[in-house]
Amino acid sequence: MPLKTHHDEQPTINLTPMIDIVFLLIIFFMVGTKFSEMEPKIPVKVPEVSHAGALTAAPERRIVTILESGEVALDDQMMTVPDLIHELKLARQEYPELGVVIRGAAMGAFQNVASVLSACQAAGISEMGISVNVAGATEGVRR
Repeated sequence: MPLKTHHDEQPTINLTPMIDIVFLLIIFFMVGTKFSEMEPKIPVKVPEVSHAGALTAAPERRIVTILESGEVALDDQMMTVPDLIHELKLARQEYPELGVVIRGAAMGAFQNVASVLSACQAAGISEMGISVNVAGATEGVRR
């Protein structure tokens, strides 16, 4: 008695929907870039406002670094404590919910960290954090 053998076809992946979506995304970005290029070329006198707040969300927390020597840096820019207060006040005017992370050198004097905390409070910053490394953790883990 002969046995019938049935061969199943191998399943295939239909790539048509994925290709359609990729083409739609390409068209979307091409049209979007064309409008952004054309906008400044249209001559229009736009209205003026007295105060324009930030249209974007607040950026990531600003980083204040305190070296062992007591020098202070805000986002890799060296400055004095009064300059730090001034810069943070300016940044807070644009982003009222601005936060700060303070990175003090482990062997530095705690007075320097206290001075920077006081400067942040004088600038009106309410969201402050102190960066530390977790002992015994893998390299790069910070809290």
